[in-house]
Amino acid sequence: MDDQSHTMDFTGRAVLVTGGTRGLGAAIARAFLAGGADVLVCGRSTPVTLPSVGGRDAAFRVADLRDPVAAADAVAATTERFGRLDVLVNNAGGSPDADAATVSPRFVEKVVALNLLAPFYTAQAANLVMREQPGGGSVINIGSVSAHAPQPGTAAYSAAKAGLLGLTRALALEWAPRVRVNHITAGPIRTENAAALHGKDGGSTVAGVVPMGRPAEPGDVARACLWLACDLSSYVNGADLAVHGGGEIPARYTAGRRHELP
Repeated sequence: MDDQSHTMDFTGRAVLVTGGTRGLGAAIARAFLAGGADVLVCGRSTPVTLPSVGGRDAAFRVADLRDPVAAADAVAATTERFGRLDVLVNNAGGSPDADAATVSPRFVEKVVALNLLAPFYTAQAANLVMREQPGGGSVINIGSVSAHAPQPGTAAYSAAKAGLLGLTRALALEWAPRVRVNHITAGPIRTENAAALHGKDGGSTVAGVVPMGRPAEPGDVARACLWLACDLSSYVNGADLAVHGGGEIPARYTAGRRHELP
């Protein structure tokens, strides 16, 4: 393919963003809308407003993707509305902190279902569509630094996110070359839902341990999704793209620096 043909223009392409009604998911949906794509977002409840850019709104479907039938229905709704499905962004996920010693089996099952099984079910349904259409398709799984470096209180979530990374690599092997499957390792992101996690200082403490000096903005991750979905990354498959500002400065370094300060 001639390098001049590579583009980030998504005109005529259809995108499904799970958990795309707020926070990071909404930012991803808006980025694809701005690129010309037709976008459907899904969530467990109907939002007050939908992602919109330049007078173009995302479509919406109620779906609890932990149910494989609902996951397949979300994919079907996208293809029925737009005639195809080019990109799936598995963004829905998350979990409150919980003590691994006392957490209930029901809690663990819900966390694993949302962060690992739901992306699996949705990707399965998307692959059935993408592999049969001209141009194939792209699946992007939104992961977490917790998959690589778990924090206290995140045992179930970290295990599920580690599973999502493993799933990405397995599907990339099985579904290429028609469907590419990639993963984004996201660090702390400045969203309304994450404000409580960043503390009363608005994230200054978190920013102090990130080499780039700030948490990610939703647009940082959204633009990475655009790249992974477009022709510029046509040979990228099974990748784990780190969008975390360099990770986290080791505690032993920051502790040592504190001792050195006058």
